[in-house]
Amino acid sequence: MLAQLKESLAAQISTIAGVSALDIQKALEVPKNYDHGHLSWPLFNLAKNLKQNPQSLTFDMKLKIESLQLKELFSVETLGGFLNFKFKPQALAKALFLNLESGSSLSKNQIGNQQTVVIDYSSPNVAKKMHVGHLRGTIIGQAIVNLHKACGFKVVGLNHLGDWGTQFGKLAWSIENWGPELGEKLWTINGLLELYVKFHDESEKNPELEGLASAEFLKLEKGDAKLTAVWKKIIEVSMIDYNRIYEILNVSHDQVIGESFYNQHLQGVVDLLKNKNLLQTSEGAQVVMFDETEKLPPCLIQKSDGASLYATRDLASAIYRHDVLKGDQLIYIVGAEQTLHFRQVFKVLDLCGFSWAKDCHHISHGLYRFKEGKMSTRKGRVIHLEDVLDTAVELITEVMKEKRPELLHQKLIIQKIAIGAVIFNDLMNDRSKNVEFDWDRAISTEGDSGPYVQYMAVRCKSILKKRPMFAPASIDFQSDWNDSETKLIYSLLQFQEVVKASCTQFKPNLLAQYLLQVCTEFSHFYHLNRVLDEPIEIEKRRLSLVFLTQAVLVEGLGLLGIDSPDAM
Repeated sequence: MLAQLKESLAAQISTIAGVSALDIQKALEVPKNYDHGHLSWPLFNLAKNLKQNPQSLTFDMKLKIESLQLKELFSVETLGGFLNFKFKPQALAKALFLNLESGSSLSKNQIGNQQTVVIDYSSPNVAKKMHVGHLRGTIIGQAIVNLHKACGFKVVGLNHLGDWGTQFGKLAWSIENWGPELGEKLWTINGLLELYVKFHDESEKNPELEGLASAEFLKLEKGDAKLTAVWKKIIEVSMIDYNRIYEILNVSHDQVIGESFYNQHLQGVVDLLKNKNLLQTSEGAQVVMFDETEKLPPCLIQKSDGASLYATRDLASAIYRHDVLKGDQLIYIVGAEQTLHFRQVFKVLDLCGFSWAKDCHHISHGLYRFKEGKMSTRKGRVIHLEDVLDTAVELITEVMKEKRPELLHQKLIIQKIAIGAVIFNDLMNDRSKNVEFDWDRAISTEGDSGPYVQYMAVRCKSILKKRPMFAPASIDFQSDWNDSETKLIYSLLQFQEVVKASCTQFKPNLLAQYLLQVCTEFSHFYHLNRVLDEPIEIEKRRLSLVFLTQAVLVEGLGLLGIDSPDAM
């Protein structure tokens, strides 16, 4: 793959360049403009260290490298402070197809070196249906899990359920007083949501209900057997609904650990902070104060009545994830609105003397909005995630009625396309930015969309079906590769590097955008070249390009959590 070309080039030019091969290899990058070359070496830092003009240094370096007469290089050019390398098509083909012949994985690598990374994602609040606000954290999290596995990390995918708090007192009181009115509907997620909304409607008229709910939750905290049974039933009902949605979205967690689990560890956190002399009393509450240079407000650890808070539980969970789950890195896929909270938590861990605090990362994401406006679960005005997925299926069904009516009975194919449209529409965007959902763009089979990438994969599969006996075999690397073939080869070579970058930067959008690029190059290749019924060597090499394109698209979609259908 491209990494092999980097390694080979760096090793060959390191001696005359006076720079270690490893440093050159790390510095080599893919130019933004294909016409500038296949690899680029920025020499600004080297020029600074040598106290030379970057442009003069690149010119001198160009002459030295050209003197080596490297057989795989087509050209070495200077551009500003960059040295741009263009390889011969045969060298690119060899790097790609040798991996194919050896059976090496297209994307997998070992940069993780079996480090354990604990990734917290999705984490809905129990007793409420998942709404569209959960979508980003859920699918971004699953993609980041998949990418880390592909890069050789040992991953623990964690669902940190919101299964504790006063809402359970409200629900317990509502179930006792209004539950019988719902009949069989009571122990369903819709029944629980109906009671939750009703409680808040009624409490606005009768504020005393809040006190009654608090009293119920206090009983639960003290271990009341009846309320504990109700609480467990609420969690069970909720998880049945969540797991149904997760299955549709190709999401899975290795562990589900609710906030309640950490109740047993909270006093230990308070004692730790006391022993470290970090706790101070402020208006009766216990807080951790930060140095003025941190520009952080105090972190509230314990209320004046002794109740714990989110920060207390997150401190307890971080310690558990490091000490028990053996996490080398702790990753939190949570919206940007929680940035301050995590800065406080991570800083408190640092003040406690935990060296691993630097390995805790909040991977934030922007908001996900529809034009219907702000969501409010309490008022019942919410866009449920299930409704979004159902809408996607309905819209794709309408598209199929017009374009491929023979597939209407293939419900699984339609669902794969619909869910792929929703996931890709999100992941193609930088996670840090807000996303407004555009249905026309999401379900398009011709634009930058999931269905478009799926369609190109299906096109590859349909070509390969016409040669059922074809199997990738030895390719003549010295073939006279034309420009469209070379561009496709170069695009496919980048797959592993893109997966690495998507993983290390926690940005699935890099992979999504790359898959669109592969589709563009394949479309151009297919438009200009006949694949079948050509002389045997030409057909074989072009079928191999089709095979690899299909493999990259299918594997890339899979890393994003998207299925690739066999027909569209």
